[in-house]
Amino acid sequence: MTEDTVQEVRTYADNGALQVVFGPGSENMEHLEGRLGVSLPTRGNEVTLVGTADGVAVAARALDALYARARAGQDVSKADVDAAVRMGLEPDALSGPAPVLRTRKRVIEARSPGQARYLNALARNELVFGLGPAGTGKTYLAIAHAVMLKMTGVVDRLILSRPAVEAGERLGFLPGDLREKVDPYLRPMYDALYEMLPGDEVMRRLEAAEIEVAPLAFMRGRTLANACIILDEAQNTTPTQMKMFLTRMGEHSRMVVTGDMTQIDLPLGARSGLRDALETLEGMEGVAVCHFTHRDVVRHDLVTRIVRAYEARDRQRASKTPAAAESAPSPAQTGRETRR
Repeated sequence: MTEDTVQEVRTYADNGALQVVFGPGSENMEHLEGRLGVSLPTRGNEVTLVGTADGVAVAARALDALYARARAGQDVSKADVDAAVRMGLEPDALSGPAPVLRTRKRVIEARSPGQARYLNALARNELVFGLGPAGTGKTYLAIAHAVMLKMTGVVDRLILSRPAVEAGERLGFLPGDLREKVDPYLRPMYDALYEMLPGDEVMRRLEAAEIEVAPLAFMRGRTLANACIILDEAQNTTPTQMKMFLTRMGEHSRMVVTGDMTQIDLPLGARSGLRDALETLEGMEGVAVCHFTHRDVVRHDLVTRIVRAYEARDRQRASKTPAAAESAPSPAQTGRETRR
């Protein structure tokens, strides 16, 4: 060992749970070693952690979390190892445990500190904005939260909406009736629903109007009471559309607005309704804003590196262009929740 290398031995009493943590052929341990640059030789129920002080500290927190997961009867995959590492990197980020979302098909937990803050915000506020890059789970968790509210009787129905804006393409005139024309824009929301509820239950609730998936234009003129209402891809709304959507909230309703300010598909020069709403509602009681960064990306590790590269490029451009720096969403660099 070098002077900068530290060593720590951790002992785990439940050998069965420890084998679950190791994974087939100790693949989870090898994955953890690769993520943190540490060495994790094992002997019986002892794990020796060797590496830098920071690496060993994060690895110890990750191992403890994975061991607790295994003791609770849950499986441990490489994705769970990644989640434990993300949580271990920010041990003081949370004031308490994040809520666990239980749906018909799965139990959903936070996989990053940003996700944990988001789940806490969803539990405590009537209106929550989730902002950040692709792959951070902002829409998925919002829908999971909405499904749980419906299952527990907090709300009577779910309303999931998106603006029908093409992502840099001209799709022309789509065939079919109105539903067939707009469904391609709403497919990601359907996909999330089918991950949380059995397919027959999704169809039954759609037919009974307990779940409604509709383009933003369908919201005009309505008052939505006893509902959880989600607006996805909100960066592609105009200020007028956003105001219309936000004022649909009725009694005993919750609302979630998600978006990524780096992926605006509006015509050049058009102002985003999401940015306009954030500026207008700043400081309002009952409103929370959660910012995600590349550290919260839970897709393939390459996605994290891609998002990080784009963020670095945008910062570099903003530093060279004063006008761009003024319009850049600087709070998104914090990765923190703003309670309002």
